[in-house]
Amino acid sequence: MELRTFGELLRLLFTAQPDPPLWLVPVTGALAAAVVLYSPVWRLARNVITIVHEAGHAAVALLTGRRLRGIKLHSDTSGVTVSAGPPTGAGMVFTLLAGYTAPSALGALYAGVLALDRVTLLLWLSIALLALLLVAIRNVYGVFAVLATGAAVFGVSWFGTALVQSGFAYFMTWFLLLGGVWPVMELQRKRRRRQAPDSDADQLARLTGVAGLIWVVVFGGLALTAALVGGGWLLS
Repeated sequence: MELRTFGELLRLLFTAQPDPPLWLVPVTGALAAAVVLYSPVWRLARNVITIVHEAGHAAVALLTGRRLRGIKLHSDTSGVTVSAGPPTGAGMVFTLLAGYTAPSALGALYAGVLALDRVTLLLWLSIALLALLLVAIRNVYGVFAVLATGAAVFGVSWFGTALVQSGFAYFMTWFLLLGGVWPVMELQRKRRRRQAPDSDADQLARLTGVAGLIWVVVFGGLALTAALVGGGWLLS
């Protein structure tokens, strides 16, 4: 339903919404897969994955006691998160590990929220997370990317019908689950061509002595597991 007041919003945040039509879940999954696999659209949509990737680095840096200096997002869908703290140790390892796993982890979390029929909660949780992230952005394009993403989610959550909100929520969740796997494959292709010497996997290799390929396998395994588990929740 379209929201008219913040009172309605507060009520819906803690109320289960009706189940979507049976066709909506597989259709939004197929649409998300098409977006990931069709390169011209993926190049634009990948900005969302980068936002979540860098947010993952930032969140784990703070959780491990590091000081977050800022995040920059670039129009080529690359990004960088800078934090201060010991250059080695568990905190740095977990911070590096969080980037490629963050989209899949968030997708699995969203799938759990949708399994409880909390569409409104999912949409406004996304808005809240983007608002928190905005504080850490340190470049103009990054601000634009986060604001544009937040505006899209807000527009759907405030003005969209129940069907539009459900479709958007399911599409976004599928996109995070599937879009979390594809960048890992892209990473390994770049590593084979020696185009990513300072990738998260290679930095982890230098920190731990474990080969970068093993870290790529870890990224991929976690992403695939999240996609299978989250996809199962959505389809059930």
